[in-house]
Amino acid sequence: MMIWIILALLLFSFLSGLLVLVYAETHPAPVSDRSAAIVVLGAQVYADGQLSPQLELRMEAALSEYGRRPRIIITCGGQGPNEPAPEGELMRRWLVDKGVPENMVFSESTSTNTMQNLKNARNFLPEGENRITVITSDYHLPRALQLARDAGYQPDGIGSPCKAEYWLKNHLREVLAWGKYGLTKLGIIDYE
Repeated sequence: MMIWIILALLLFSFLSGLLVLVYAETHPAPVSDRSAAIVVLGAQVYADGQLSPQLELRMEAALSEYGRRPRIIITCGGQGPNEPAPEGELMRRWLVDKGVPENMVFSESTSTNTMQNLKNARNFLPEGENRITVITSDYHLPRALQLARDAGYQPDGIGSPCKAEYWLKNHLREVLAWGKYGLTKLGIIDYE
């Protein structure tokens, strides 16, 4: 009997988390005109150097936001297995190839997770500046904004759309990531 109660509580927690995630994703905070930089979080790059469809959607959102209000862009992401170069550098090249001036795009290419992305991005901001616009996938944006607040930023954000075929997998993964975040906040595990 006790196992069924535990399983029911886990299922309830999981479904509640998914519901909260979907709500937060579909009701984003407005983007401010005060941010000093656009911070684009990385995602998979293919072995041939092509950006994954999900990463390309993030880059298109960054390019659109830069066109709306130009400011520095910080592309974040280290080099994963089977990637020919760090994500941040390939993202930077993509933006420059699309016409963003080289002196407006900085590559943070050593991080391996969202918190490291955000901490390392600070190196490219003017001293004392903490207002940023985070660009990531829509399902990831609520947690990315919370991590940015935890890192001392005053963030706003833009979520690029998630391709339909990846929706369920990405949302389930993000619910688990929120669980990891909660364990980190309780001091049970270390984020890094």
